[in-house]
Amino acid sequence: MEMQRKGGFSDWVPPPVRDYLAHTVDGRSIRALARQRKVHPSTILRQVRSCEARRDDPLIDAALRALVETDAAPDIQLNQKAGPMTSVNPASAFDLSRPVSKARIDREAVHILRRLCEPGAVMAVARDMDSAVIVREDREGKALKTAIVESDMAQAMALQNWISCADPAARVVRYFVTAAGRAELRRLTARDENRAQGFSDATAGQGDWIAANGCQVASRFIATETPLMGLSRRRDKAGKPFLSRELVQAGERLREDFVVADAGPDVLDDWRLALAVRPHKPMARGAVLARQRVGDALDDLGPGLQDAVLRCCCLLEGLEVTERAMGWSARSGKIVLRIALQRLLRHYDSQKGMQPPMIG
Repeated sequence: MEMQRKGGFSDWVPPPVRDYLAHTVDGRSIRALARQRKVHPSTILRQVRSCEARRDDPLIDAALRALVETDAAPDIQLNQKAGPMTSVNPASAFDLSRPVSKARIDREAVHILRRLCEPGAVMAVARDMDSAVIVREDREGKALKTAIVESDMAQAMALQNWISCADPAARVVRYFVTAAGRAELRRLTARDENRAQGFSDATAGQGDWIAANGCQVASRFIATETPLMGLSRRRDKAGKPFLSRELVQAGERLREDFVVADAGPDVLDDWRLALAVRPHKPMARGAVLARQRVGDALDDLGPGLQDAVLRCCCLLEGLEVTERAMGWSARSGKIVLRIALQRLLRHYDSQKGMQPPMIG
C-alpha cells in the first residue's frame, strides 16, 4: 500500500520525493515501488539517489525532516544528513493553522516567483531564521527587500525544484529561480487569466489580468517588471531618479503586507471589507497584523492617493490602466503615485521608521 500522510502534503509533494520517503522512512523496497509505479526499478533507484544528493540543500533537508516529523510516527526518523542547518528544528516551520497544500502553493508561489524573476533577485536563507527574504539591487547597487517568504513555502518550492542554490554550505544560502520555476510562473499566470476571463491557451497572457469583479488588475508582464521598477529608472530634468530609493521601499513594504494579508483582487470593490478581520474565519496572526497595517496606511493616505498605491503597488496595475480606471488625464498617474508614496513614507516614518516589523 502506498505511504499515506495525514497532514495534507500528498497533494503537492512530488512523486520522486514520496518514493524516497516510502523507501527510507517506511522501508519499502525499490522493486515494490517500481511495481506500483509501473516503471523499471532503476528509475526508482535514480530518484532515490537524486533525492538523497539534494539533501545537501538546507531547504530540502529541512522539508524532508518536517514531512517526517509532522506526519510520521514519533519512532520513525530520517537518516541524519550532515549540513549547516541540521541544528534547526524544521518541524516547527510548518504552521498547522495554515497547512501546506497545493492550493496555497499555487496562490502564494505566483507572487514569490514574480519577485524572483525580477533582474538581480535572490532569495536569502539564513541559519536558524524562521523566514527567507527576497532582495535585489537597485540602480545604485543597494539591496532592496521585495518580499518575505515563510519557511514552509520556501521548503516546498525547493522540493518542487523551482529554486536552487549554488553553495548550500554558506551561512547565508542564496537561492535563484530555475527554468522550472519560470515555467511554473507562466503556467500559474496563464491559469489565473484563463479562469478570470475564459481565454483560450492561444490568447492567454495578452492584455491585462481581469479580476472577478471585471476590473483590470495587472499585466502579464509583471513577472519581470512592476510600475515602481519602471518609474525608479526614470530621471527628472535634473538627472535625479523620479522615485527615490526610500519611496520605492515604502511601496514595496505596503505590497509585502498586502500579500501576507491575502486580501485578493476583489479588494478594489471595497478594500475595507476585504481587509476586515472576521472572528468566525480563522487566520494566522501574521495575516491579521498585516491587514491592520495595510488598513492603517490606506486610511492615512485618504481617497485618491490610496487608490494609486492600492492599484499600482499592491495589485501591480499599470499606470495607464489606473489612469483610465480613475478617470485621470494621461501621464498624470505617475505624479499622483509619487505624491502617494511620499505620504506613505511619512506614514511609515511616523510609526516605527522604514524598518518593518517581523511578519508572523
